[in-house]
Amino acid sequence: AECVRRCEEPRLGAVSRHRAAEEVRADFQRRVPYSYLQRAYIQLNKLEEAANAAHTFFMANPEHMEIQQDLENYKTTSGKVSLVDQEARQHMEDYSAGVRHYDREEYELAIELLERALQGYYSEDEDCQLMCEGPQRFEEHEYLDYKAGLYEAIADHYMQVLACKHDCVRELATRSGRISPIENFLPLHYDYLQFAYYRVGDYVKALECAKSYLLFHPDDEDVLENAGYYEGLLEGTVDPATIKPRKEARTLLRRHKLESHLLQVAAAGLGYAYTEPNYWNRYGARQDEHSVPSSISSEAEDGPRLSLTKKPMPKPDRELKEGGPLLYSDVKFVYNSQQLNGTQRVLLDNVISEEQCRELHRVASGIMLAGDGYRGKTSPHTPNERFEGATVLKALKYGYEGRVPLKSARLFYDISEKARRIVESYFQLNSTLYFSYTHLVCRTALSGQQERRNDLSHPIHADNCLLDPEANECWKEPPAYTFRDYSALLYMNADFEGGEFIFTEMDAKTVTASIKPKCGRMISFSSGGENPHGVKAVTKGQRCAVALWFTLDPLYRELERIQADEVIAMLDQEHLGPSEMNINPKDEL
Repeated sequence: AECVRRCEEPRLGAVSRHRAAEEVRADFQRRVPYSYLQRAYIQLNKLEEAANAAHTFFMANPEHMEIQQDLENYKTTSGKVSLVDQEARQHMEDYSAGVRHYDREEYELAIELLERALQGYYSEDEDCQLMCEGPQRFEEHEYLDYKAGLYEAIADHYMQVLACKHDCVRELATRSGRISPIENFLPLHYDYLQFAYYRVGDYVKALECAKSYLLFHPDDEDVLENAGYYEGLLEGTVDPATIKPRKEARTLLRRHKLESHLLQVAAAGLGYAYTEPNYWNRYGARQDEHSVPSSISSEAEDGPRLSLTKKPMPKPDRELKEGGPLLYSDVKFVYNSQQLNGTQRVLLDNVISEEQCRELHRVASGIMLAGDGYRGKTSPHTPNERFEGATVLKALKYGYEGRVPLKSARLFYDISEKARRIVESYFQLNSTLYFSYTHLVCRTALSGQQERRNDLSHPIHADNCLLDPEANECWKEPPAYTFRDYSALLYMNADFEGGEFIFTEMDAKTVTASIKPKCGRMISFSSGGENPHGVKAVTKGQRCAVALWFTLDPLYRELERIQADEVIAMLDQEHLGPSEMNINPKDEL
């Protein structure tokens, strides 16, 4: 201990300089300094450096709408298109580049980058292991109540270090700012390489990489068949038995299994709560767009057999359907998912009448507050528009107090319920669809700020996951509203310019469908990464809509909706009567 201290101070300075507080560590993990750097560079008029700082921050905070808008502005003002992530992990960059070359069938370049990615991975693994050899927090214990003896304290500390080291596999497979790792990340390197080496005629390396992959997944039938095929190609020239899996893969896997064994022993003997994660989840697989199902050979009858064309996804917990009854005779079907070039999408007209649109607009003007629903921010998504909103409960309270006509306030409640029933029926959901959030929102173009606009009114996003266009992923983790299952937007007017609703591909650039709002039109869709969407800039006038998000989980029901139901029940008891909406459904309901 004395030796360590004697070494630390002369080389690293006082402890306060190199042992940071948890808050500081958390800020660096979230790349907060780059947010400050961006602002500082702007003050110095260094736009290129500011753009790179903003991009670096955004990579770890993709839900940060203001930074996303800043990036669009940088691209316009400085003409800078390629941005640099100054905290990028080189092994991840090399891996992604290698996969891109692989997809383009540029196998020699793919091999070079994937091999470099592997070298970087194992180097980063060494660093990760060393970084765990530091002070630990005893998460199972309150420090002031900690009564462990010497050997218990040593064991507590060692098991925390061991758990940290064991988790390096997850750490090295996780992109900055994400919680979820890239599934099957390390084995995938060997999977790509075994086929790339086969394509360039290096059968020894192909077999070596196939055997390395099989260390992680010894029962993978496709790679087992590939390995057998490579052995056949080498027969008579090289003894296949002399070709072994790569040493670094064997060493890492052996260490990983020993760590797991020790952690489980500790859990059983010392009372730790420990569950071994599935670090090599096989949902992650090669994405060979040019390959065929494993039951058909891509080459001659005895060639290597490849995996399915796309990365297999976890099976949904329900069967996806659509085309159910619309329940109301006046509602008009316009387009389904296929016509909208996507999955679980529907466009409907005449969900409410022109008179109801006008009445809803009148009540909106009496109850909406700037920044409502956006934590008080009047321009949450773009500085060029003002956002105002109101909830169902607020409308009913204003109606009960006589500040707006009660019939109009009740209308907001009733049409949102009508929309919920239509969505639940059309998508043929077998369980109840609950409100997660209901919001009447208007966005108004600010005068004098519309020239040369190239931003969006609402940037491209998904409703229940964090869209990561560069990784072609949508991460279902906080701060996303992961419990949302379906979304709907019911439009109230068309007397404005711009404001089209758009669906895109996962790249957040390729538009797959564009919808012009008008009174009574409703677009509804599933809330996941299959439906990235956004809103084009409103350049003139005011665009109003009822935004609805739904969940199948009753634990996440909208609290204000439950309170609104109670208000409605109270009003009915006082014989105030339902609204005169005339939205009676068809007989089948």
